[in-house]
Amino acid sequence: MTLVRYLNVAVAVLSIANLGFANQSQAGEAPEYIVKDGKVDKGTYNGYRRFHGTCHACHGQDAMGSSFAPALTESLKTVDYSTFKKTVLEGRQVTDATGAVKAMPSFGQDPNVTKHLDDIYRYLTARADGVLATR
Repeated sequence: MTLVRYLNVAVAVLSIANLGFANQSQAGEAPEYIVKDGKVDKGTYNGYRRFHGTCHACHGQDAMGSSFAPALTESLKTVDYSTFKKTVLEGRQVTDATGAVKAMPSFGQDPNVTKHLDDIYRYLTARADGVLATR
């Protein structure tokens, strides 16, 4: 394959990959939820659906935490968007005071998460801010 052809293929692949992030916020901008008349915006509702489709198995119903994953309703009070995004996409491993290792797997290859990361963040920050009550 010639270099020109290789570069054309590489550009095409990157263009397609970027389509998956089309609804993502610009770098550094934290997506914001909207609550009006007791109802959330479409993105926040989609975040609720996506969270409960993928994340709740570890982080608990309504992001309240479980015995092996933290309550995101608390974490999102202090974690900024870029840290949230990096943790979700790349994963994370932490050793606690007892020496136990806890790990967050990477979801960087899961389009059910990557394409809707802003919406998941909107839902979680609305929960952390106390704007959305538990079911």
